[in-house]
Parts: sequence; structure tokens; C-alpha cells
Amino acid sequence: MKRWLKFIGGLCLVGAVLADQPPVVSSTLRGEPAGSDSNESRPAVSGVERSKPNIIIILADDLGYGDIGCYGAKYETPVLDKLAADGFRSTDFFVAANVCGPSRGALLTGRYPMRNGHPYYRSDYHSKSGGCYALHPDEITLAELLKPAGYRTFAVGKWHLGFNVEGAHPMDQGFDSYYGCPHNYGDKTQATGKALVRDWEIEKEVPFQELTQSYNREVVQFIERQSKEQPFFIYMAHQIAHSPILPSKDFEGSTKKGRYADFVVELDHSVGVMLQALKDNGLDENTLVVFFADNGPAKAGSAGPLAGGKYVTMEGGHRVPGIFRWTGTIPAGQVSDATLSSLDLFPLFADLAGVELPNDRIIDGKNILDVLLGKSDESPHKFIYYYNGLNLQAVRKGKWKLHLPRTREAQPYWCKKQKGRIFSVLKENFLVNLAADIGEKKNVAAAHPEVVSSLVEEADRIRTELGDYGQTGSDQRPCWPPVE
Repeated sequence: MKRWLKFIGGLCLVGAVLADQPPVVSSTLRGEPAGSDSNESRPAVSGVERSKPNIIIILADDLGYGDIGCYGAKYETPVLDKLAADGFRSTDFFVAANVCGPSRGALLTGRYPMRNGHPYYRSDYHSKSGGCYALHPDEITLAELLKPAGYRTFAVGKWHLGFNVEGAHPMDQGFDSYYGCPHNYGDKTQATGKALVRDWEIEKEVPFQELTQSYNREVVQFIERQSKEQPFFIYMAHQIAHSPILPSKDFEGSTKKGRYADFVVELDHSVGVMLQALKDNGLDENTLVVFFADNGPAKAGSAGPLAGGKYVTMEGGHRVPGIFRWTGTIPAGQVSDATLSSLDLFPLFADLAGVELPNDRIIDGKNILDVLLGKSDESPHKFIYYYNGLNLQAVRKGKWKLHLPRTREAQPYWCKKQKGRIFSVLKENFLVNLAADIGEKKNVAAAHPEVVSSLVEEADRIRTELGDYGQTGSDQRPCWPPVE
């Protein structure tokens, strides 16, 4: 089944990219993708008068809220700190899942994982994990959204959305080209577990320490090849700071704060390489750069003042650093506590590219352009929903966050077998005032029964729509491929 905005009005564009690539001489992963109809550009939805900007997403992996300098790290990350100072820094940036695959699917589609059919993934290390392998082929990704507006699209790094599943390769999902290690490095069940892949082919196996330098090189070359008349979209998904914690030789020992700090400083340097390429090619003022992480930190990282991290629905699992820079358009020096989300990139990019949002599905993100431009300090989100796998665990409205009762049976495998997870089991409603208790330590449900009642009502409503463990929602897409 083909999608509403399926790419390939431009196989010629893919050819242009491939013409500049070195030859590939390794094993074939699968056949070439089939094409389908292109779509014409649509008028801008709203916003300011502007040409279509280049757009770059830089996605860190398992990077905690407290893991870079401007968010409180005890080591220096000068590039990211300057990126934030030159633009907009969010102190309340929400990602829609606390693990890699579902979070990435949500940011690429603007839809909660339960709505886009990828709330859960099959683990390569847990034989009874169940869940989904891939993002559904009928979902519309950011790359597919931008293609009709003339964007050349490039995905770099970790994909983690079903690389070897029919229809789930990055080039099936709207990207003109792909270069990266498509899974967690060292994946024992994949031929590509330690390999760099170019488009459809395995290029070579590499030591982990070479990945970031390889990604830097490819992105710089891509930027240098671009015509200033045609906008581009780069989705740069780092392996840093996911395990293995192995900084390259040039960064090992550089911070005197341990290997993890060295690793994050290498990430910071990589961002600098990309920004320098933009500057060298005169693209600073027409490129929006967005930096954030896919979820909270694993064992090595820090969530700063937040509780929890990866795998849980405490703030530390879902709230991550979020930085936007668009020189000359987004005012510098902004720090905002308005609740924003990775889901918001989909409608934001649609506006900037001058394309309409699809009208055949619900997009959960909101257009945050006015917030980024300093014209509004209000969050566009009335409610935020925290799912852990298939289980709805919390609902937030403004400063109020209600953790809902949950059983161990309802938990995804990453919580069932992990000791020390916060609120893996919860017998009663737990209400938090995040404005006064960012660490989510004090239950104030008894003092605010009206707030609890309102949030429970909203939880019931969203379960009906998006589902919950043991309950199928009216707009819940089944996992893909179907679980046998």
C-alpha cells in the first residue's frame, strides 16, 4: 500500500546524490525501492514571509536533561551552549516515548506512538518481548511531508525503525539517501549490527569509535553538494550517548570527568563540525537547526533535577534538552518554560515549507512558530500523555501531572525485568505539582481532588481514543508487522 505523500517524484534527485557517493561493493540488503507519484507544493499555512529554510534535526541518543553545559552538566559543551545562546532553549521539551524506536517514530510522524502503530519494539535480546518491528508503511514522515516542497532529504545515523522490514527502510519512508549504522551498534541479530550502510547496501564494518567521524564527513559532503536554490532536510541521528560508551581516540580522557563526559563532548564537537559547514557554505541564515534527545538517560547519564530516566514515565524519561537556532529569524537568548514537544516539529516544518498538513489523520503536534519567534509564551498543548509501551501511565495539564495506577503485568519488558524502576507498580493516583516539585516526590492528590478528577476524566477519554494495556483505542493503529 502506498502513502498519501509517497516520495519519488524525483528519482533524478536520488541519482544526483548517488553520483557523488563512493562505489559500494558489499552485500545487498534488498531490492531497489519502487516509486510513486509526486505531489505539488501547497501554499504556506501561516507564519512570516520567507524562503523555505533548510532544516536540520540533530538527535542525540539517551542523552539526559542534565548532560550538556547549559542544562547543568559539570563539564563543558561550548558548541551546544552557544547554539542555545544564539537561539531558543526549552526547559520543558517533551518526547513522546521513553525508549528509542517509539520516540523516533513519533517525532518523524507528529503522532503519538499508540496512534502511529509503533509504541513498542521487539527486542533483539529478549525473546519474549513481543511488540512491533517497524513504523507502519502508511505513516507519513517528515521526509515525505517535505519532498513535495522540493526538499532534498538525507537520513544519517541510527534509524531503529525497522530497517529490514518491507517498507520501513529510510528510503521507503521519504529519504533520498541514507548513511549510518541502522540499529544499536553490536545488534546480535542483524547483519548490519556493526556495519555502515549506504542507501540499500552494506558498505563496511567499522569499530564503534569511527561512527561519529563517518557521520560528520557524510553530512559535510552533503551540505557542500547542495544548491542554494533547493532546500534540504537532514535528519542526523547520533549513536552518542547510547552504549557502548566509547568516545573516539581524540576525545577519550579529554574532560577528566570520565568516559561518558568525553563521549558527550565528542557529540558537542560533531555539532560544531556541522555548524561550521553551514557557515563555510553561506547557509547560516537560512537553516533551522533543532537539537534534542530521543529519550532520557540510561545508567551513565544524568537527568539533572528530574526523577527517573530512560524506560520510565517520570519527567527524566520524557523531558530532554531542546534547542532551536535559526540565525536572523529566531531571536537569540531565549529560554522558555512553555511545554513543547518533538511532535510539534511536523506541523512546524509543514508551515515553514509551505505544505498543508494531511487531512486524513490526526496530527498530535502543534505549530510552535510563534513561541520560537518570541510572539507567544504559551504552550499549545492542553494535555500531554505519557505511555510506557502500551500502558497509559500519566496525564499532564500545565503544572499538574497525574501518575495513574498500574500493574506489573501491564509493563513493557524493559520495566518488568529491570530493578529499581520508579513507579513500575502504582496502587493509587499520584498527583504532582511540577512547578513546586520537579523531582515528583510528593503526592498532593488528597489536597486537590478536583484536579485528580479532571485528569482521570481525560485519561479515560484518551484511552478510548489511543488505547491502553488490554484496551484498543478507536484511533490506535495496530503494530506493524502484525505480531504472530
